[in-house]
Amino acid sequence: MASPEDISRLRSLTHDLSNSMETILQASYLLGQAELTGHCRKWVQLIESATRDAVQINRQIREILRAQR
Repeated sequence: MASPEDISRLRSLTHDLSNSMETILQASYLLGQAELTGHCRKWVQLIESATRDAVQINRQIREILRAQR
């Protein structure tokens, strides 16, 4: 079992990770609003999809950490 200090640090890291992922989602959304063609649009969609997956994983980690209280 993780120590209270480890749990606290993980909570802080998941919070920081959430902020970073939100920035990526916002940037990819704005890129998606531009008139991109072909491969560029596909790369933006790939970034959005991977970031949404990472957000979900981060959310699951936070749920586990909440259960440790």
